[in-house]
Amino acid sequence: MKVERLSTGIREFDELVAGGIPRGFFVAVTGEPGTGKTVFCLHFSAEGLRVGDKVIYVSTEESRESIIRQAAQFGWDFETAEREGKMIIIDALMRDRSYEWSLNEVTVDELVAKVIEAKRKLGYGRARLVVDSMSAFWLDRPVMARKYSYQVKRILSKWDFTALLVSQYAITTESAFGFGVEHVADGIIRFRKVLEKDELKRYIIVEKMRQTPHDLRVHEIEIVDGRGMIIKRPTHMRREDFALPEKVSRKLAERRQTTLAWSTGG
Repeated sequence: MKVERLSTGIREFDELVAGGIPRGFFVAVTGEPGTGKTVFCLHFSAEGLRVGDKVIYVSTEESRESIIRQAAQFGWDFETAEREGKMIIIDALMRDRSYEWSLNEVTVDELVAKVIEAKRKLGYGRARLVVDSMSAFWLDRPVMARKYSYQVKRILSKWDFTALLVSQYAITTESAFGFGVEHVADGIIRFRKVLEKDELKRYIIVEKMRQTPHDLRVHEIEIVDGRGMIIKRPTHMRREDFALPEKVSRKLAERRQTTLAWSTGG
């Protein structure tokens, strides 16, 4: 059976995943802040607009205006796309009640309801969804991450979405928020940054992509003003060099155990 794939808008990345992300997949985009997750999501959204997909972008950590400005930095006009009814940016940060596409409460129920409302507004057809980031919905109750992620996927997968669900961890606080999304995801794309000889370098690896023969190597990436993300050569970095920091991994394991105990009533 032939798998329909959606281009991310980054040709070099599409080559890593047999031509693109399978239609209908919910993919976790994970990593610490400043690694390129949002730029990757902007590419995915801009490519959707280019090929005529409906696009819904949920921003929990930046305002709608910030997303529009970032997109413009790479040559993508999200403001016009909104005005022409091709895209809706849902602002979950500012909570401006005068803005129709604002989340007044950062809850999963309101997220799902607002995304469905936006899809109905945009109309029938293949759609792309970005939630940047899902971590905001369980910051004060991480034990619920797996349940909330499952709820989002179970309901929204019926609406012909191919989705990028962003989650992140912060090394400074030793907090990890990705395991809920990763558990239910059809794919996992992980970003990482490393300081090498006083130079910040960013990396990407496809850890999982169902129904897809994908590249298993770590690739260096570069973000170029006016162009966006470039996937460069594979590196000789070891898998353990790219893995989560030990303290974060330990924290993650502890939360998995807590989640398991909570879900089983133990």
